[in-house]
Amino acid sequence: MSDFFLIAKIASVYGKNGFVKIITFSSFPDRFQKLGKVFIDFFDDKKEFFVEKVIKQKDFFILKFKNFDNDGDVTVLVGKKIFVDENNLVKLPEGYYFIHDMIGCRVFRNETEFGTLKDVLNFPSNDVYVIESAEGNEILIPAVADYVEGFDQDKKILLLKPGEDIYEDDED
Repeated sequence: MSDFFLIAKIASVYGKNGFVKIITFSSFPDRFQKLGKVFIDFFDDKKEFFVEKVIKQKDFFILKFKNFDNDGDVTVLVGKKIFVDENNLVKLPEGYYFIHDMIGCRVFRNETEFGTLKDVLNFPSNDVYVIESAEGNEILIPAVADYVEGFDQDKKILLLKPGEDIYEDDED
């Protein structure tokens, strides 16, 4: 069975014709215009739904699923999470990676293992890598070219740029 990837959550019923308003978790909101099918989570079981119509509002999307034709039909969907399978992931440009592909990768700096990538925080200016060092300390590194040399997706290795101990805590 393939993996599923969270892209949105159903926020509310929208109108009386079977539409739902969604909260998107995707960095590529235009992806919703091309969706043919999604999976909705019911008690850790993913059920397949076919997207009949997508309407972009100012800052959100509304969706209509096939065979859901009124507000009563979609009420049960409110609060549910929407997933896609691996075949429906957005194709990323060169040099961009999904967070789920990076989490757990080994991090190296100056040819020495520096730690493990535990999380990626999204901020307006840039993402920040949360790295757990071998000593168990949490280190935050900006995900920018000044600090990151590259990522090998196949080997699950993140390479930080060599240099002085710019990552060390200044507190004594």
